[in-house]
Amino acid sequence: MKLSRTIIRRILAHVTQAHKLACSVGIGNLLQPGLVKEMIIADLLGHALLLSKRAPDACDANDTTIRFEYLSCKEGGSGQFDRMFKEPREKRARSLERITRNQRIYLAVFLRDNQIQVKEIYELDPAIVVRECERQLDRSRNVISHVGLTIDWAAQNGKIVYRHSTKKKLESR
Repeated sequence: MKLSRTIIRRILAHVTQAHKLACSVGIGNLLQPGLVKEMIIADLLGHALLLSKRAPDACDANDTTIRFEYLSCKEGGSGQFDRMFKEPREKRARSLERITRNQRIYLAVFLRDNQIQVKEIYELDPAIVVRECERQLDRSRNVISHVGLTIDWAAQNGKIVYRHSTKKKLESR
């Protein structure tokens, strides 16, 4: 499918408008990978979004010491912790700290055909996530790996805290 310049310009005008709004509230890079999905997840869960790239993704709206990490995927996919070190031991510990510093880990599953609409969100205990990450790192042949959590794994090891109920939910906000 070839997009017309008119359509591209209309899309870019909307992105530019969203960028200006984001900048006005301190979000300098709206197109940073994952940021818009993190906004959607934080909104659905009532969390406060954290904007630092090195910090957790969100925190409790009333207590910034209660922190959360978000993973996301589309239906049939898996959420990933990128660039997790198997070794040396110090780097592995820092990699796992990205999990253990959080009160909860959330895996949000977005609809395949509407990837701004969340189908469901799983809440996961960081201790259980660390065990799975350690298992995957131990089996990896690479020093640096992406650790994936499938939807089936999340369903078996976590609980659903959000389930999409109407197709118009986000559009009506």
